[in-house]
Amino acid sequence: MSLLPPHKLLRNKPFVFFTIILLLKSCLAWFVIFDDGPSWRTVLTEIPFFWILFCLIEWFSRKHKLAWYLLVNLFITAILFSVFMYYKYYGVIATYHALEQVNQVTAVSNSVFSLMDPYYVLIFIDVVILGIMLFSSKKVQNWKRMSARRENRKVIGALFTLSVILCLFNILPNRASMNERTKAEEMGILNYELYSILDQSEEEIVDKKEITQAAIDKLKGVQPVQHPSFWQAAKGKNLIIIQLESFQNFLIGLKIDGQEVTPNMNKLAKENFYFSNFYQMVGQGNTSDAEYVVNTSLYIPPHGAATMNYVKKALPSLPKLLASHGYDTATFHTNVVEFWNRGELYKAVGFDRYYDKDFFGTEDAVFFGASDEVLYRKTAPELKKMDDADRPFYAHVISMTAHHPFTIPEDKYYMKLPERFEGTFVGDYIRAQNYADHALGEFIDELKANGVWDNSVIVIYGDHLGLPIYSLDNNEKALMEEIYGRPYGYTDMINIPLIVASTGITYPSEFKQTGGQVDILPTVANLLGVPLDQQIHFGQDLLNSTQNLLPERYYLPSGSVIDDSHLFIPGSGYDDGVHYSLEDNSTSESGITEDQFERALELLRLSDSYVKQLPDKDPPEQ
Repeated sequence: MSLLPPHKLLRNKPFVFFTIILLLKSCLAWFVIFDDGPSWRTVLTEIPFFWILFCLIEWFSRKHKLAWYLLVNLFITAILFSVFMYYKYYGVIATYHALEQVNQVTAVSNSVFSLMDPYYVLIFIDVVILGIMLFSSKKVQNWKRMSARRENRKVIGALFTLSVILCLFNILPNRASMNERTKAEEMGILNYELYSILDQSEEEIVDKKEITQAAIDKLKGVQPVQHPSFWQAAKGKNLIIIQLESFQNFLIGLKIDGQEVTPNMNKLAKENFYFSNFYQMVGQGNTSDAEYVVNTSLYIPPHGAATMNYVKKALPSLPKLLASHGYDTATFHTNVVEFWNRGELYKAVGFDRYYDKDFFGTEDAVFFGASDEVLYRKTAPELKKMDDADRPFYAHVISMTAHHPFTIPEDKYYMKLPERFEGTFVGDYIRAQNYADHALGEFIDELKANGVWDNSVIVIYGDHLGLPIYSLDNNEKALMEEIYGRPYGYTDMINIPLIVASTGITYPSEFKQTGGQVDILPTVANLLGVPLDQQIHFGQDLLNSTQNLLPERYYLPSGSVIDDSHLFIPGSGYDDGVHYSLEDNSTSESGITEDQFERALELLRLSDSYVKQLPDKDPPEQ
């Protein structure tokens, strides 16, 4: 490339012009995703990827070269924008696997737009301006003619070779990194995206004969209990599991300037069994993944939502288990059953029937379904009918109004926020959960009035976090620090409550042992006196255990694991990982042992292998 004054270089050399444009966009993405922001590594990892594409344009494009540069610019811009928008909510680096979620985006468009800082859209400004100019400006026609000149093929060949070598140098040594964010930072975002497409290696499947409950319990460090406490304590009772949308544990007992945010949940926690060290275990499917984990006691898949990847299988489940002991089973959700492929999930886990938007209608709609008040008001009579029948029932009730971005209608405001919380993401969240708690209180009152409450075991838990750290600005982080009395951290973010209530059985007690959503199935099975001898499960009965090991897969990097006192997040591997105290989120150099780390990874491998070897739920006709 010949030496030109800077202004002519930019005007006549699209190779240089678009390198600068895309480098600036890459710096924006690094600023959003990585703690240290852009650095020299940004240049060394991202530019070689651009140059490979630009060299191909210079080699093969004789006409419309500028248009090809614009298309590559748009393509890379779209990748970078998708990556940092996805990171703002999930805290992980999106890959092509996330495309499975694209058809859900329109349903949650409010959530997507709420994550967008105004300056993010600037990443597309050049694409729009140049695209318009390309077809309307005479000066650009001049630019097109000048940029159409072919570059020296030897120089382009040398740049292409150098770029390929640099990309390989960035990718190959960093393939073994466990933490996806670390891997993306070491490889470069675009190289990481390319690697995720080309890497089709699959984990070796463990033979199903080796996947036994004894093997699982050994990995978890679980010792069988000969005479478990609360065994059959609720034998013959109904089971009602209520899943609260985006409900985090810090809400329990929270007061904002003297106002109780969730008085009904507070009362339930004070008067019954309350598990305060309880953690989400969901993946890309969020709410639907929580339904999957709770009803199967299996872990989510390594990529994508369980409802997209695992529902072809005949899954061992809580509905099937209870049906074999005479229970009627049903699930209640105000959205359409097609959302997140729930219809197939409900078939796979064996619910007798489901109630969705066709039943609840569009009355008092909030976001994409009828409000929690409608959900509970129409569900209560159905539960009464089931209670009046000659057999017990299991009902899974899914609330939804307190959904991200938590901008509920004003007629659902039941508390006045202090001025400092008004107009903030944290404030909207607190107000939405105050409404959800109000609706739940009305539901509880109705169940007590119609007699269902006394005949049932009621289990209530949060499905997943509502306030990702990655989505909060500095002001919102300060509000969370005010609430916690310290900086808001990863351990707080994934901490959700679990409450078990049953008349004559539960009493005021806070259980401090660690638990996760995978543990709900064995816990209720013990209460109802339903043996799990013939059913593989990766959870454990929280009423008869004092230690736990919880592998985490989403919202935190792969390889993250929780035990009784710490959360561990790996770096490239175990040695450069970080240990966070569950008590105060402080970091230390020790906590989770390498043995625990390896056992947690093996648990995930066993779960994946187990599901893959299950028979299909609809075997082909002979």
